[in-house]
Amino acid sequence: MDSVLRVQGGKPLAGDITVRGAKNFVPKAMVASLLGTTPSKLSNVPLIRDVDLVSELLGLHGVHINFDQGAGVLELDPSNVEVAHVSEVQALAGSSRIPILFCGPLLHRLGEAFIPDLGGCRIGDRPIDMHLDALRAFGAQVDKEDNGIRITAPNGLRGAKIKLPFPSVGATEQTLLTAVMADGITVLKNAAIEPEIMDLINVLQKMGASLSVDTDRTIRIEGVSELRGFTHTAISDRIEAASWASAALVTHGDIYVRGAHQPDMTTFLNVFRKVGGQFEIDDAGIRFFHPGGQLQSIVLETNVHPGFMTDWQQPLVVALTQAKGLSIVHETVYENRLGFTKALNQMGAQIQIYRECLGGTPCRFGQRNFYHSAVISGPTPLHGAEITVPDLRGGFSYLISALAAEGESIVHGIDVIARGYEHFLSKLGRLGADAERM
Repeated sequence: MDSVLRVQGGKPLAGDITVRGAKNFVPKAMVASLLGTTPSKLSNVPLIRDVDLVSELLGLHGVHINFDQGAGVLELDPSNVEVAHVSEVQALAGSSRIPILFCGPLLHRLGEAFIPDLGGCRIGDRPIDMHLDALRAFGAQVDKEDNGIRITAPNGLRGAKIKLPFPSVGATEQTLLTAVMADGITVLKNAAIEPEIMDLINVLQKMGASLSVDTDRTIRIEGVSELRGFTHTAISDRIEAASWASAALVTHGDIYVRGAHQPDMTTFLNVFRKVGGQFEIDDAGIRFFHPGGQLQSIVLETNVHPGFMTDWQQPLVVALTQAKGLSIVHETVYENRLGFTKALNQMGAQIQIYRECLGGTPCRFGQRNFYHSAVISGPTPLHGAEITVPDLRGGFSYLISALAAEGESIVHGIDVIARGYEHFLSKLGRLGADAERM
């Protein structure tokens, strides 16, 4: 059933909201709990669809889960891990790409894993080849079946030397979750080092794993024979915090984001200020606001951490439609992430996308015919329109463009946003937005 929101735009968003644990960390920590012999306790857990999905998958594998939703505390007991029925796992096929991360833990606990066909946002080529290559390097056997992939380890898992062709977050997580209990030493080169990866390393270390991170993106893991449960408070969601910051900027608003964490957002904060936004930081969060005056155009290139995060790009592009002059955005992480700009043009924006690498150094997409650079001309008034959410981050971008636009917008498919934004509709209400489900 379609999920539709009617938005009356043109009103500044103002007020106080809270962000909890990161979507890009919490589900991975939940998967890590499979490796422990004793229960784990995870705090600061958001109420998002990805948490529900992983809870369902863990439950199918015999993990007992107790979730205090009000407190955001999740208890996971993996004492009775068992093989799940293929049909039950398959019923969740296409919901997310997270199930691929179950491989290593299930191989260690059960000797086999079945992974359904994977879904997730259609923002670019997100192959699982790096995941499967890493598992093979550990000694796993990968067999494609009609409805998914079956992975076994007939001779156990052993440490490996792995070099990723790109600092993939997912492949780094896969390697960590497999290496911590593999026999011997694993050396992972060209690893992702995002804050969410470092928090996963914190969790694994609490469980008894032996890991070290070098300054050249090399992670060394010495496998251990047993891990215990963990008690951990999840890192806050820096993507959601930045999304609300962009919403404040494009609506000429003033939003205090409780839970926003400066050290994880340094790169975003620099760009936010350069565009013309202002912020104030205290121990509990960050206040983001439009100080008045004209926003300024910028040249921006996304990159892996510590660069400007690709998930920050889409909401900020909406704000750049209101900046004076020509802004250039070069997307280097996902090749099709600029497809959402078509709907913004429908609302009055002037955005052109190009195959060339604009405004920065050539990237891996430059010779592959992908539209991965954008030129945004501004400022251009936005007007209401009927639009359909394409993916999670693009969906939130459509939402804030509707909130900034003059007139009424009808936004279809808004439930996609619930995958990564906790209680986003009630938060909009607290910020004074004129938006209601149809």
